[in-house]
Amino acid sequence: MAKGKIYHVALRDDGRWQVKAAKAEKALKIFMTQKEAIDYANKVAESTDGNVVIHKTDGGFRKQKY
Repeated sequence: MAKGKIYHVALRDDGRWQVKAAKAEKALKIFMTQKEAIDYANKVAESTDGNVVIHKTDGGFRKQKY
């Protein structure tokens, strides 16, 4: 089981991408592109021994990094 938090990269209703910790109400940061959000999420997850889950535009899972 993962020690750190799980961070989700997901598309928002306004067309921007957010990085959000699992079960958090607010996004950590918002980006114009998915790539920017993924890069940021990877840095945060690496520093906290966490994991990243990347969502597709339809909300399904694109990739889960463990």
